[in-house]
Amino acid sequence: MSIEKTEVQMPSNATTQSRVLQLDPRDNVLVALTDLRRGERISFLEKDYVLSADVPRKHKFVTEDLAAGAEIIMYGVLVGKATEALRSGDLLSTRNLRHAAREFHETEKVGRVWSAPDVRAWRDKTFAGYHRADGQVGSRNYWLVLPLVFCENRNLAVLKQAFEEELGFAAPQVYRRQVAELVRLYREGKNDELKSFSSSALQPGTPSPRVFRNVDGIKFLMHEGGCGGTREDADNLCGLLAGYIHHPNVAGATVLSLGCQNAQIAILQEQIKRRDPHFSKPLLVFEQQKSPSEAAMISHAIRETFLGLLEADKVERKPAPLGKLTLGLKCGGSDGFSGLSANPAIGHAADMLSALGGRGILSEFPELCGVEQGLIDRCIRKEVADRFVQLMRDYAARAKAVRSGFEMNPSPGNIRDGLLTDAMKSAGAAKKGGTSPVTAVLDYPEYSSEPGLNLQCTPGNDVECVTAQVGAGASVVLFTTGLGTPTGNPIAPVLKIATNSNLAERMPDIIDIDAGGIISGETTIERMGEVILDRVIEVAGGEARTKAEILAQDDFIPWKRGISL
Repeated sequence: MSIEKTEVQMPSNATTQSRVLQLDPRDNVLVALTDLRRGERISFLEKDYVLSADVPRKHKFVTEDLAAGAEIIMYGVLVGKATEALRSGDLLSTRNLRHAAREFHETEKVGRVWSAPDVRAWRDKTFAGYHRADGQVGSRNYWLVLPLVFCENRNLAVLKQAFEEELGFAAPQVYRRQVAELVRLYREGKNDELKSFSSSALQPGTPSPRVFRNVDGIKFLMHEGGCGGTREDADNLCGLLAGYIHHPNVAGATVLSLGCQNAQIAILQEQIKRRDPHFSKPLLVFEQQKSPSEAAMISHAIRETFLGLLEADKVERKPAPLGKLTLGLKCGGSDGFSGLSANPAIGHAADMLSALGGRGILSEFPELCGVEQGLIDRCIRKEVADRFVQLMRDYAARAKAVRSGFEMNPSPGNIRDGLLTDAMKSAGAAKKGGTSPVTAVLDYPEYSSEPGLNLQCTPGNDVECVTAQVGAGASVVLFTTGLGTPTGNPIAPVLKIATNSNLAERMPDIIDIDAGGIISGETTIERMGEVILDRVIEVAGGEARTKAEILAQDDFIPWKRGISL
């Protein structure tokens, strides 16, 4: 990326010496790092540009006169085409730009030479993890309770209330106490105080003491699937749940089944066997249609689950090499700075982990639109590249079959903050994958086992994607956001990285790391990547909890590819 100081007078509150950014020498746009005004003369690389309109920060203006239909290049790739003639200095918007992306193709030339980052300072570092019999090492130690079908969700809720409150895993009931205080004021006839009551007047609650020292929690994977859809969706749900049971952050699982649903116990067991032929974790299965009563089944499940927790508590953290970590690489609530700061920063962290023998999972296939060829060329083998090509084409065809397409991916928030086309959004999103070789391509809901960067077929939907990444083995998720999103996961810590410092200051309750210093020039992508990896080590070793964990943000949504029947 090229940054050059402009000759424009800087405002008193400016945080950087630079006001515009060029991402690649081939680009015909510049990115505004701060709000620019109509009529301003911007000097960059010995050329002057007079702005024809206000250019909000994160947005772009063109650097040359362009005819209607001309290509817009950003990050060195095609991100759209002009829908009308543009003059140098014109602001790009959805009124004058449409989505366009370069075609991709199979190639015989795979396996580029990779210049790995210097990781000598991290080579001997370890994290304190939970070692499993299959050789995996977890960052947390959870017991899972999950239903095979939505019919069991009420029973799941009964177990959740019983276990969480009695075992000391329930979050403080702040809002329940707020309602209780309002009820008290109402009963005492203090209506004026009701109107001015603030929850800040309540004292923080005291969490119940934990019963099990080495168990981080008992998690409940409520979902709306398991029956009434395609057999593909039932199989995929069982595969996803098998991934969670097989996950190194899980000590054992309790499974509730109705009995007649599409997602049968036998399918779940087969999916577990695919992931670990020698599976040895406790797996407790309870089928309601074979139980004398609902109460009998729940009582039985409670007793056996409690006995399982006794065994889970015997596992203690022990040192493990960083190569045992798997990072989920995700962005959500993205803005025009995502591809400039937080995304390449976690990409550098992923490169470092790859150099140390670990794994990274880059997903969100609709947000790799237009950058496919670069990823294809990074694949280490032709069969890996061919699988990526086929999965991308299949996904695009499915989208078209329901009268949609990747071009419809950007949200109103994305567009408002400078991501005008899916190709533009994708070019920045792909930076999360760093530069390391692509060693494997996973279809949903397959499990990751190959060290290095893995590409995983998922939607861009925040929770569906994170759910899938963890189901593929991500032990920590790095989640970048420019607009702010609270996404978490039941069993894997999700570290939230802000693309800009304004967000980090505005939403400190959900942001773990501020990467805005890259935009202001206070730090570099490489240095921020190192900071992120160090935080991953702390979180994975149990020395710190993420904001999503503190908020008990246990989001879980399986991806439903098919239709309801």
